[in-house]
Amino acid sequence: MYPDTRLQFSTLNPALAADHAPADAGHILGMSHIGQPAKAQPWPTQPVLMPLLGNSASALQEYWHSTAPIQRGQFGDIHFSKAGEDVLYGVITLEESSIQPAGGESALQRLAEQAYRQLFGLLAAENCPHLWRIWNYIPRINAEQDGMERYRQFNIGRHQAFAACARPVDSSPAACALGTASGPVSIAFLAASRPALPLENPRQVSAFAYPRQYGPRSPTFSRAALASQQDEDILFISGTASIVGHETLHPGDVTAQTRETFANIAILLDEAKRQHAAAFTLQQLDYRVYIRHAADYPAVRAAFLQCVGDDSRAVYVQADICRADLLVEIEAQGFRLHR
Repeated sequence: MYPDTRLQFSTLNPALAADHAPADAGHILGMSHIGQPAKAQPWPTQPVLMPLLGNSASALQEYWHSTAPIQRGQFGDIHFSKAGEDVLYGVITLEESSIQPAGGESALQRLAEQAYRQLFGLLAAENCPHLWRIWNYIPRINAEQDGMERYRQFNIGRHQAFAACARPVDSSPAACALGTASGPVSIAFLAASRPALPLENPRQVSAFAYPRQYGPRSPTFSRAALASQQDEDILFISGTASIVGHETLHPGDVTAQTRETFANIAILLDEAKRQHAAAFTLQQLDYRVYIRHAADYPAVRAAFLQCVGDDSRAVYVQADICRADLLVEIEAQGFRLHR
């Protein structure tokens, strides 16, 4: 019987909150701060240095919190919080300038490997070995540097850490990797003492099995992950885009890409129901929508509304997507109580 961690999620406009935190601040695992840089907090905070779109707020804060007692700590460069003995949230933020390239590896490649090795070390030390969800933010993700796109460099370093720590890539966590204009590399993650069920999309090649045209090492993530805690299912939808098989569809057409993205998300909902009887709908999810060109926001929002019907639970930001021909990427999570 697992303790009642009851992982929860909420979004807050800090300008409208006197204390800049939810009322249950003592139960906050951590947060992402979207928009302008965040002030220091007692809990791990991931800086998401991406401009908000279609929102008058200068920043939004997305919180992960729990009903269980929270312990906080630091492991190497990672700040983390742990809910009871069951669920852990951590953030590692590193500047590439602090990394010395060596042996033909770029600074970003070495940074990714070092960051993930620390991550896996923390999970072992805290007896929370199962990664549920990871958020990777990488400056200038599409830029060519040292003869290779930076996203591909990151993938090599991440893969090296998975291999060195004997982590199978075919059961990797839900994840995303987006680009910021500048700033540090930032990685946030949720992990637990019990595994989540990885989900794949039958109309897509699994990311970890991409052909070499996408780089020497494939991205290391599952299309979605389904976690359970006592009376609740939690569905994590990875960063999802207009990809069928392994190819980008509808290049140059942001509306068609958005609709194709939702077709892929809908299939993941079907997979969650088929494999685990977890019945989620598009309307039950909380979304983060990454848009490459800010001018495309009205078209993306219109397509979102056509697919979902309501975008009150969506946050839109301007970000670079992991492929130069992708114009939009959407991630989500949802909570469902057992009947």
